[in-house]
Amino acid sequence: MWNVLNSMWQDKLQKIIEMLEASDVNEIEVNFWGRKFRVSKSANVLSGPASVSQPTTVTVENPAPEADPDQGASPAAGGEESEGVEVTAPMVGTFYAAPSPESPPFVSVGDYVSAGQTLCIIEAMKIMNEIESDVTGRIAKIVVQNAEPVEYGQPIFLITLD
Repeated sequence: MWNVLNSMWQDKLQKIIEMLEASDVNEIEVNFWGRKFRVSKSANVLSGPASVSQPTTVTVENPAPEADPDQGASPAAGGEESEGVEVTAPMVGTFYAAPSPESPPFVSVGDYVSAGQTLCIIEAMKIMNEIESDVTGRIAKIVVQNAEPVEYGQPIFLITLD
């Protein structure tokens, strides 16, 4: 009996793997007979109880905003914001400033960051996505609070360029 059940779930799991490879989805988690299985394109099949997923990396690409020649810099605008790059959420999810509740935040206001440096994590559908800076500069503003939901395109950081 166990050989039949074992063969059945392996066949189903193989079909899921084939479907995943042929799709744009990077990871899927399924339950078979009380056991959870996570299948990911970037890692091997994991079996057993589901654990916290490892962060994947998403690079945020936000070009520096072009200056509008018709619009002069007003004194109230502040010089730093006119030279800054707004980093927006690349997906809908939950914003996390640190890798775990016990850890310090990835970045704080005033920190110097370089291109490729992790700024935060956005959890989307139980997948932790590391958000990296694509510019070098200083964190001028963190727009959202830890564990707040964010929408696609919502500003999350302002980085002044050096």
